Amino acid sequence: MAQLLYGEDPEPLEPFPAGPLYVPVRPGPSGCTTRLFRTPLGRRTAVAFTSERRLVATLGPGQAWIRLAEPALRALTAPLGVTGVTLDPQLAAPAAAPAAAPADALAVRPPLPVLRPAERGCPA
Repeated sequence: MAQLLYGEDPEPLEPFPAGPLYVPVRPGPSGCTTRLFRTPLGRRTAVAFTSERRLVATLGPGQAWIRLAEPALRALTAPLGVTGVTLDPQLAAPAAAPAAAPADALAVRPPLPVLRPAERGCPA
């Protein structure tokens, strides 16, 4: 990875360390295991957040996490074939507001009459 000089911006496709990250984990047989997610195109990716607030807003307050530097996260997921790291994803859509029922849907309607075969125009 190239060292950045002051006043120099990284290239868009160049992996750039984002500093200490909040990485979601789950319990595993030998301790914590990094959670992997899928991109919209179906590729596996590691997910990390730049703040605890962003992690909680996306995954909920019950999500366990650890602090890792981005190079350490990449080193953990590389043997699994995961090369991407997604920072601060928006994984969940906001809750939809309940739709109001139309007024005529709430009105009580009389039951439809039962038509006999002769009344429907069918031969008996």
